[in-house]
Amino acid sequence: MTRIPTPATIADAPEASRSLLEAVAKQLGSTPNMFRAIALSPQALAGYVALSGALGKGSLPAATRERIALAVAEINGCSYCLSAHTYLGRNLAGLDDAEITANRNGASNDLKADAAVRFAALVAANRGHVTDADFAAVKLAGYTDAEVIEIVQHVALNSWTNFFNEVFKTEIDFPVVETSKAA
Repeated sequence: MTRIPTPATIADAPEASRSLLEAVAKQLGSTPNMFRAIALSPQALAGYVALSGALGKGSLPAATRERIALAVAEINGCSYCLSAHTYLGRNLAGLDDAEITANRNGASNDLKADAAVRFAALVAANRGHVTDADFAAVKLAGYTDAEVIEIVQHVALNSWTNFFNEVFKTEIDFPVVETSKAA
């Protein structure tokens, strides 16, 4: 059961959050529970939407961003995010079941994406403490410094949503997928 009241509709959210929620609804076709819960703090919602939007314009492909989100959600044991990104990965990024399984295990069946997902998983699992060899491997796979920065930023953003959803016990409004680390 959720620990905070999730506004049932955009109209029930704080006025300062409504325009951002309307933009989310336009982009996704709905306003998932996580967004409506974050909307209780218009500043937190604005920060999340701004960072997510900026990274969406980055150089990493949408499929790789979803792969990273799946790996991080599994590592952090967040079933809400794993459910959301399984749905988004499958329906928006075109990931198949084998790829989603690989991503949940911190890998990818795509050679270049594999280096990004493996690096992201190491960043998440080791709280940023990666080795020189870890860093060299992602660079050897062809990722630029800017892309490596984006990988780290995606880990941070996904970790934040994982922590948010676990702290507040956000009700899952996607087809439910349980993590192997679910509490």
